Amino acid sequence: MLSLIVFLPAAVAAALLLVPGTAPRRLFTGAWIAVSVVDLALVVALWLGLEPGVGFQYEQQAAWIPTAGISYHVGVDGLSLPLVALTAVLFAACAVFSLREHRRVKAYVTLFLGLQTVSLGLFAALDLILFFLFFDLSIVFMYFLIAGWGHGEQARASALKFFLYTFLGSLALLLGFIGLYLAAEPNTFDIVTLIETNPLAGGGMYAALVLLAVGIGLAVKTPTVPFHTWLPPAHTDAPAPASAVLAGVLLKMGTYGFVRIAMPMLPETWRQYAGVIVVVGVVSVVYGALVALAQTDVKRMIAYTSVNHMGYVILGIGAAGILTGTDEQARQLATTGAVTQMVSHGLITGALFLLTGVLYDRGHTYEMGAYSGLAARAPVFAGVFAVAAFASLGLPGFAGFIAEFQIFTGALDAAPVATVIAVTGIVITAALFLLALQRLFLSELRVPDAPGATRPFADLRASEMAAIMPLLALATVIGVLPRFLLDVIEPASRTLLELVAR
Repeated sequence: MLSLIVFLPAAVAAALLLVPGTAPRRLFTGAWIAVSVVDLALVVALWLGLEPGVGFQYEQQAAWIPTAGISYHVGVDGLSLPLVALTAVLFAACAVFSLREHRRVKAYVTLFLGLQTVSLGLFAALDLILFFLFFDLSIVFMYFLIAGWGHGEQARASALKFFLYTFLGSLALLLGFIGLYLAAEPNTFDIVTLIETNPLAGGGMYAALVLLAVGIGLAVKTPTVPFHTWLPPAHTDAPAPASAVLAGVLLKMGTYGFVRIAMPMLPETWRQYAGVIVVVGVVSVVYGALVALAQTDVKRMIAYTSVNHMGYVILGIGAAGILTGTDEQARQLATTGAVTQMVSHGLITGALFLLTGVLYDRGHTYEMGAYSGLAARAPVFAGVFAVAAFASLGLPGFAGFIAEFQIFTGALDAAPVATVIAVTGIVITAALFLLALQRLFLSELRVPDAPGATRPFADLRASEMAAIMPLLALATVIGVLPRFLLDVIEPASRTLLELVAR
């Protein structure tokens, strides 16, 4: 079933390539919605059948390049299944939101379906080369989506910067994977085998270089400071669904790589450099929040909050590697919070980027100075945007609060000074979102006079509501009733910490 979930979107994309481009555009978007709903239903079935704490389940393995120790090996556990589910939910939302797309819809949908397959495949991959293949293909698909459907000529430059930057990061990642392969006896790229055998148990300079290569590759994708500079232009110039997937899914490929590869395969080296990782996380938290506060472009502002929120994840997993003078339960809490933050950020920031797509559709600009008083003209849009903003700043009752509370509580024991500094990021995030709400929705009505801008400013349409509201509803359910998610993540976090402590 897992392979069906992964490759169903690609199979439908291949079928759609045989359909003439002159066919009704709703045929393509309708097919995308249908396959996303089927995929989501299959993921729910996987979730209901998962036995928490048992290890990898729904495994499938077949020889691929056996002479090089490469196999097609997929499976899920409590760390990967929540991200598989997040991917299925977010792509379904983007499919519904894309009902309004009218530019080269056939190519648009097939690219998104290809991106959906590689995203699902990465979180299910249990072979390093398979992981790398999906990791690299995600860059290719996103490049074409930004360059082909982005905003203006600048989109091509932003897409090129995104591609080159993240591709160089992926090359560093490949070097790290080769280092792990060469250290294993016998040589293998199988993730399960590498975790069990722990070929670099002795640590040392070789292990440090492998962690550095893997860490740089994953940090570029996450992204953390100072590897974040590709993110704001890519988000600003990308179409809204691509921005939602980029923030909600592709950034998680980096953070997921840390918990799936770096931590369990290089445990001693991870513990040795955990303090450095914590510092990187804290710098990303504070820097991302401060730079977001200075933005006048609402989409660019939300892009920088992603640097901030991913910093919390890095803080949590870094704190989990500090064993001296810490409590095991606190480290588990930090790890669980980090994975929960990945899910929370994907839902909430995905909704925020879709809402910026609504704003651009009406006014053809993201500049906050071009708008004011929208609450009177579009009260539903204003209300939904406010809910998403409060969810993003970690207000109780939303998934972000559950995640950040666990991270701070767990990290406080291991890195008290760093954690206290990181908490200031919440205050700054609250300030920037409140300022944005004030600029956009209060005072007298003002809408842009840009060519093509619609007057009056229309409220949310049914398809837009159908795409955005489920994301915020799920973020609320997790914030109020988180046990269904935590019951899956916590046993896997406990197993991960046992591997780190070896």
